[in-house]
Amino acid sequence: MSQQANSNSPVQEKTTDLKQRRASMLLFAGIALLVLLASQASSYLINENIPLGNSVAVLDPSLYFTHIRNLGGVFGMAQGKGWLFAVFSFALLTGLVVYLWRSSSLQRYEYICFGFVAGGGFSNVLDRLVYGSVVDFIDIRGIPFWHYIFNTADVFIHVGLWPLLIFSLIAARHNNQ
Repeated sequence: MSQQANSNSPVQEKTTDLKQRRASMLLFAGIALLVLLASQASSYLINENIPLGNSVAVLDPSLYFTHIRNLGGVFGMAQGKGWLFAVFSFALLTGLVVYLWRSSSLQRYEYICFGFVAGGGFSNVLDRLVYGSVVDFIDIRGIPFWHYIFNTADVFIHVGLWPLLIFSLIAARHNNQ
């Protein structure tokens, strides 16, 4: 009996690693697709049911759906340069997919979080292609110095980014001890 009977061969380890990476990429793609569909459904519903510039109280006086268009980037910066943000976002998201596929040291939660980020990012790019601008509508009122209106894609991006940031800080702190 060989001494290596209890250990995996390099070929078996590569096969296992590839299977795990494929499963993680499928999880990432599934989450990104669900986020994209949910965000696009909300953009469609707002576009079809609330006239541009109008508001509907959801939880008066705090939450309204106010249909506006963002022709620029984050927080309405660079209005009229939406095409630039679409190109940049698409390149960034393509780079993210390549990074996820090539990286062998990512944890499962990172694929999940990046799925939320990618789905939200692609939804904003798709809004620009379909509507000519990003459909924003979530209007939270009553917060001092807060005058932003955003969409579900933005929410999903934050749902992905904040846990990544928090876990990274915890991991960095743990590694320094």
